[in-house]
Amino acid sequence: MPWYDATLIMIGGLLALMLIGMPVAIAFLVINIIGVLIFMGGIVGIDQLVANATTSITSFALVPVPLFLIMGELLFHTGLAFRVFDALDKCMGNIRGRLAYLTVGGGTIFATLSGSSMANAAMLGTTLMPDMIKRGYKKHIIMGPILATGGLAMIIPPSSLAVLLGSLGRIDVGSLLIAGLIPGLVLALLFALTIRLQIAIDPEAAPGYAAKRATGREIARALIVDVAPMGIVVFAVVGLILLGWATPTESAAFGALAVIVLAALYGKLSWEAVVKSMKGTLAVSVMMLMIIVGSTTFSQILAFSGASQGLIGFATGFDVSPYVLLTLMVLVLIVLGMFMDPLSIMMLTLPIFMPLSALAGFDAVWFGIIMLLVLELSLVTPPFGLLLFVMVGVAPKGTTIGEVARAALPYIGCTLFLVVLLVIWPQIALWLPSMIRY
Repeated sequence: MPWYDATLIMIGGLLALMLIGMPVAIAFLVINIIGVLIFMGGIVGIDQLVANATTSITSFALVPVPLFLIMGELLFHTGLAFRVFDALDKCMGNIRGRLAYLTVGGGTIFATLSGSSMANAAMLGTTLMPDMIKRGYKKHIIMGPILATGGLAMIIPPSSLAVLLGSLGRIDVGSLLIAGLIPGLVLALLFALTIRLQIAIDPEAAPGYAAKRATGREIARALIVDVAPMGIVVFAVVGLILLGWATPTESAAFGALAVIVLAALYGKLSWEAVVKSMKGTLAVSVMMLMIIVGSTTFSQILAFSGASQGLIGFATGFDVSPYVLLTLMVLVLIVLGMFMDPLSIMMLTLPIFMPLSALAGFDAVWFGIIMLLVLELSLVTPPFGLLLFVMVGVAPKGTTIGEVARAALPYIGCTLFLVVLLVIWPQIALWLPSMIRY
């Protein structure tokens, strides 16, 4: 069978099943069975399908994923994250747009602690949005920073998606996690500058008001008691990898342990919080593993049918520069992001994009960061961005998807600008990984 027919059956069929609303994991399973029947000798190939599926989720490299999820869930359900927001709030003073800046600052810290975009956006929406509405902030200055900062958890370590991308794309997971730190902080700074520009253009977007001023002693106490201890979690996840003292799996375990110890010291480690955290972790982990089972088998059938080699040969057959090829890959990710979730997009494109990036001579870690940044956009691009629906759920009644999407537009521009910066100066992403001591 020609490679383009195999591509149409496998990739076209998968996209069609997703577009009609079939759950991603089931869509992968259905198209895999069809692929096995066509390309791998019929029923005999089912045994191979089962064996490959088992192998795909018994990789030690995937262990950090549930550990990072446990960290985020515990921070949310024990209330430790809210203590950080309260402390930062005392430091802001009376600057105009204080709550919008607090969204970016607090959301960045929580992204560094949790690794969950959904939890980040939900917490920011439920915590800060009511006060912003009460203070008369306009909708775009409320929703935009929350949407943007929610997605930071995909790029700033610990990032569950980075672990999956590294393990499945055969990129060094520790280097990929560390590489996201500086780009993530640069992106947070760009978000803050965007807020400043929006307020300069329309001061009434964030009306000024007299906030209660905290004394220097209160600020110092809040920082020492509520913020500084969280540095232990950051060190456990990022510092141990950077110093070469722990693998990503070990650092994820130390990070989860650090959160448990801090919650116990603050007297917040209740049985209810633990049960809720475990349920949340289990639900997301099972969903991820089911998609991994389907997608890894999908990529194997794609290779067996000749579709992968055909697509790569077709893409590299044009006489274009590597950066034109990169632009095309980014555009494909953006278009897919309008209809699919980040994990599904990653699983669908990895079998094609990783060989293409290697042929183009791109550094694997650098390309992984580019891919994570663009995948982050899929959370806020209409019509099916997951964070758009989260925001509609926590926003005032009557808020439409269109309003939420328009609020996200300037911050989408920030992410694309950072991608351009990374192309011009790759060391933004590659400097920290080069410091890892093995």
